[in-house]
Amino acid sequence: MQFIKDRFIYLFKSTKGLILVAIVMISIETALFGMLSGPMADLGVRDVVVRALKIDLVHAEREGRIIILYHSIAMAVVAIEVYMITSLLKMKNFYRTVARAFVTIGYLMAMIFGMAFAYWGHNWVLHGLYITGLSLIFFAGVFLTIGLWPWDKEYHIVDKAYAQTRGGVDMERVAFFTAALTTLISSFFGAIPASFYGNGFETFLAENIVRYPDKSVMEYSIIGHLHIMLTLIAVMLTLIIGRWMDFKGILHKIAMPLMIVGTIVLNLGVWGVPTPLEPVAHMVIYVGATPSMLAALGLVIFGWDKLIRTGVAGIKKPTGWQKFKALIRDPLRFGPLWQMVFMNFTVSGLGILMAVRLDEVFRMWPAREERVELTGHWHVLAAIIATIILLYYGDMLGFKGKLRQWYGWGIIIASNIAFGAVTIFEMKRLFISEAEQQPLVNTIIYLMDFGLGMLLVILALVMFWRLVDLFNRKGRWKTEEKQELSGEVK
Repeated sequence: MQFIKDRFIYLFKSTKGLILVAIVMISIETALFGMLSGPMADLGVRDVVVRALKIDLVHAEREGRIIILYHSIAMAVVAIEVYMITSLLKMKNFYRTVARAFVTIGYLMAMIFGMAFAYWGHNWVLHGLYITGLSLIFFAGVFLTIGLWPWDKEYHIVDKAYAQTRGGVDMERVAFFTAALTTLISSFFGAIPASFYGNGFETFLAENIVRYPDKSVMEYSIIGHLHIMLTLIAVMLTLIIGRWMDFKGILHKIAMPLMIVGTIVLNLGVWGVPTPLEPVAHMVIYVGATPSMLAALGLVIFGWDKLIRTGVAGIKKPTGWQKFKALIRDPLRFGPLWQMVFMNFTVSGLGILMAVRLDEVFRMWPAREERVELTGHWHVLAAIIATIILLYYGDMLGFKGKLRQWYGWGIIIASNIAFGAVTIFEMKRLFISEAEQQPLVNTIIYLMDFGLGMLLVILALVMFWRLVDLFNRKGRWKTEEKQELSGEVK
């Protein structure tokens, strides 16, 4: 009994334990339901899994199943960010504890009961529990937002190296607070349409209606909700990485106001999508995206400069090659910043290109090609966010030596191969005709499958190692628990 109690305390009280549980849940769900995908169906795997697990697949309900699947994974990612924020920022213990408890219970309920409802018949009690889980996550966000209130004098700062107001208000904390508050507000753009189920509103996938000449207010609301929630997850992760890397100096003082303004304007633009202001809302979104991306660029410049300076500290006149080796010496520090840069080639840059040349180029494509681009766009952004979290988690676990190198570079290289291949697949119609595409498509699919497969293998090995460690009475988990508890006391 004590064996179970000790592990339970570690898994559901310590930051590393809570993140571990969330990653395991995401991994299990991704691996299991990934077997129902199109490529797995072509290999005959889906039919075997469906029969073995007695999964109820009705084609007409596909959109609903996918929406619940996405929400289940997204809520676990949100939970991971809550754990990171509450461990990195000073906060009253009440708000920290309640936010963690609510978000943990909430995402587990949403994931377990939501997937049971979607894939094993439709017991509406399970759906009610799924909605309850989502509601608990919302209230976790309320407590987190209150706990992040930056104008409390207890959280004022005096170190002039960090962005602050004349009164000492921490601008970075204001950025966290702004992101948390706008996330709560933006969640209503999904919740309100969902409340109209059975009263004229039906589930749909945004990429399926992109070319409809007329869209309802509810459809616009869902499209806006999809875009802003994923964006806010990325914004919050950028702030987390900045806090982890001790972002400061002149770039920090420029970046934090930009991030605050960018987050607010982005949200205002998205909130305008389901209103009569929709024709100008997208322009507002572009205006908001620019300062947010500049803030992220400031973090990348600061982080890479810091890595180079640290790596060549003992060299009087370092060469360019020595600076480059210093930059890439630590993949777990270099990786998150590189992934932010790589994101511009695979997500942000393509999104801007598509918006600018939408009518002249992309609307001339067959609808299926535009749908492929949109689907890949959202999935790559979500997957890059996942890789950044995994790189940060590896540093949290204290990986060193060859393990640190293999883990870090494995994630970076595998993900870049996969996401680069996806990007080529999305944009292939720009440089190759449909009649000549098959050899290219075959190669892209192989690269994509290889990259994603290697990512899953790396993740599976780490999860297996952590599982084995939990059965060790004096394992790494015990040391981590003692370190965190002693840190809390301090």
